[in-house]
Amino acid sequence: MSFDLLQLNAAIAKHGPVHRVVIAAIKGSSPRELGASMLLWTGSQSGSIGGGALEYQASQAPKPGLRHYPLGPELGQCCGGHVTLATEYFTQPVQAEDLYIRQIEGDLPLSLPLARMQKAQRNGLGVAAIAYSDGWLAEPIDRPLIPLWIWGAGHVGRAVVHIAAEMPNLNITWIDTSPERFPENTPPHVTIVPAKEPAHLMPHAPLEAQHLIFTYSHALDLAICHAALMRGFAFCGLIGSSSKWTRFRARLAALGHSPRDILNITCPIGNPNLGKQPISIAIGVTQALVLRNTAATIVKRSAIL
Repeated sequence: MSFDLLQLNAAIAKHGPVHRVVIAAIKGSSPRELGASMLLWTGSQSGSIGGGALEYQASQAPKPGLRHYPLGPELGQCCGGHVTLATEYFTQPVQAEDLYIRQIEGDLPLSLPLARMQKAQRNGLGVAAIAYSDGWLAEPIDRPLIPLWIWGAGHVGRAVVHIAAEMPNLNITWIDTSPERFPENTPPHVTIVPAKEPAHLMPHAPLEAQHLIFTYSHALDLAICHAALMRGFAFCGLIGSSSKWTRFRARLAALGHSPRDILNITCPIGNPNLGKQPISIAIGVTQALVLRNTAATIVKRSAIL
């Protein structure tokens, strides 16, 4: 589990001061996993730490600090384990990067395990995880994955997936017309979707999805662009030359799309200065993707704060 910072800040903006209760430590069994949390505000709440007696106790007149619950003896729950809950009170939006470390109660210095975790995270050498020690709590910050739909498993599509699959903030869906068009060594976290008519999948794409179109057919490219304009998207990029894009603009206009809407599609994509080899195109495309998503993240954080 991780700390959903956007959810917390949105709750503060909408409801005012918010208590957050999180399962900081577990011994034995528990109704919910480590890091499960809930938000409490006047008159309501969201999330859950397991329901039943534990959640009821935690939600009644919550106070910042730590509470330790032997589930069987004190609350009569069948889990029979021991749970430590950390409760915090937030009145202002919170800003944090990849790991949020803070003192919940007490006056002991930051423990050595958490200090090591913090240092490793800063140096890009460690994986953030929830950890509790000596009154201090560390939680990784939840980073919502960006849906990236890649259309086409040819040379360019393969090169883009090879690079994009290394980016931790992308949820990649890869589409082409048949299973045989995909390589055997596709990264396991990439979702492969063979479809005889790829454009028919577009209504299932999230509205916040980003699309990169690299199919082997101009007809397929055009159908996907048409479907994308009908569906809506956060970004849509099409491989091709300026002359191809001139033809596509005319054909999309004939399909009923306004010039303003058509220009929401970026074509050509890539960086021509890097060359026309598939890996060169992939480097240019993914570089632009990183820069775009980084800028969008900065804007979102500025809006929250």
